[in-house]
Amino acid sequence: MKPRQFMFGLVLSAVMGGSMAIGGYKLLEDDEPVVQAPQEQPARNFRYSSLMRDSEVKVPEGLNFVTAAEAVTPAVVHVMTEYGAELAQNSRRQDIDPFFRDFFGDSFEDYHRRQGPSMGSGSGVIIASNGYIITNNHVIDKADKIKVVLDDKRELSATLIGADPSTDLALLKVNADKLPTVRYGNSDNVRVGEWVLAVGNPLNLNSTVTAGIISAKGRNVGIVQNVDASGNNLGVESFIQTDAAVNPGNSGGALVNLNGDLIGINTAIATQTGSFAGYSFAVPSSIVSKVIDDLLKYGEVQRAFLGISMREVDAKLAEDKKIKTLNGIYINDFSDNSAAKEAGLEKGDVITQINGVNVNTSAAVQEQVARYRPGDKVKVTYLRDNDTKNTTVTLRNRMGDTNLVKRETAKAVTYGGAKFEPLSKAEMTKLGLDGGAKISNVKSSEFKQTGMVDGFIITRIDKSKVEKPQDVERLLKGAEDESGVLVEGTYPDGRRAFYPIGRR
Repeated sequence: MKPRQFMFGLVLSAVMGGSMAIGGYKLLEDDEPVVQAPQEQPARNFRYSSLMRDSEVKVPEGLNFVTAAEAVTPAVVHVMTEYGAELAQNSRRQDIDPFFRDFFGDSFEDYHRRQGPSMGSGSGVIIASNGYIITNNHVIDKADKIKVVLDDKRELSATLIGADPSTDLALLKVNADKLPTVRYGNSDNVRVGEWVLAVGNPLNLNSTVTAGIISAKGRNVGIVQNVDASGNNLGVESFIQTDAAVNPGNSGGALVNLNGDLIGINTAIATQTGSFAGYSFAVPSSIVSKVIDDLLKYGEVQRAFLGISMREVDAKLAEDKKIKTLNGIYINDFSDNSAAKEAGLEKGDVITQINGVNVNTSAAVQEQVARYRPGDKVKVTYLRDNDTKNTTVTLRNRMGDTNLVKRETAKAVTYGGAKFEPLSKAEMTKLGLDGGAKISNVKSSEFKQTGMVDGFIITRIDKSKVEKPQDVERLLKGAEDESGVLVEGTYPDGRRAFYPIGRR
């Protein structure tokens, strides 16, 4: 192309693009921007889940996106979910995150009443050739059925292996072999301004590739909420921010560099309209690889904690506390059995680095610590009275020790003529439970007069939580000398119920 023709093409493209942007603004004009998840996408081969490519990105000559797109697209799948009608009517509207509620609109409930079972859609990334797929937790949360559509149009049923609401990640498995995969890249090495591709299924447009640059790292946008019993939000956010176009349906899809290496899982967008408005956010591969490894090895994510209450250093805090820097994290307080306190840190210390990496925001601290397990050691650099010091912290779990949490395989028990069975991971995810015991053979048991029917899931007996079938037997035996107990639980369709059980 001649230079003058080339310049004319650029000008014409700019004019057309500007016109379309103005038209789009008028059509989609709305209130203040919100951050919301764009929706679902899968993952990749667990055989590579511990590999991180340390080499620098080699940009193809002429900034060619074709090589990366052709390598990644076959390994990005369409995740389709189905939700039962009663669950949608009775509980899904209440449970749905306000960001998603804004996206679906006021017709959400009426739609389900008219249409019955509802459908959802997202993306996923194949990380293992034998069928392991990464997606977002919000893509499959509470789904009755999960189906995966491969790039070659094959449709496969998927099983939920595990999910982590704290990072909004989930791991699926399909019964297939020799599938194309995406290899992990090292998100630590990517830089602001670097070109990236987002691959997914936005708006049900399969195998869509968009390009952009990394516009920021370590973003905390407040969308991941996982509150514990004490009211603490355990959500981990240190997103890679890009301007690659991401829309509903992209969630769970791949964010890759120009080598085709996975550097993030697309998760959320900043928007005024429910559609892409310029910025999207991805969970970095440094966190993704660790979470997926944990789900494969332990069935649970091994969260490590410093055990501190922290505040970012700003000008006012620096002035008040006479801190001679505006960088770092100020320690306000410690949790019980704090790992940081045990290592010699004190209130008023300012953490500046973890393992040699600068930490100037709470998101940066979360990202660094989230890649480790309880019992792992990290080097912490901090300021005390403006003097630089170092210490080694042995990270601990939420309970304040270094034990790893491994999911025990619960077994069914028979008590009072009824059978009590453990819940599957899929059942717990669908109903938002972390345990329970499902009853069957009620009509031939001592519980036939209570009103329970087969399939009822017991979650609590009086004030005691039921996590497994053995808890039912233990708690009911312990209540034999009492006047009665109240059994609380839910049915598979989401209906809550309470049944009194008198003295046996």
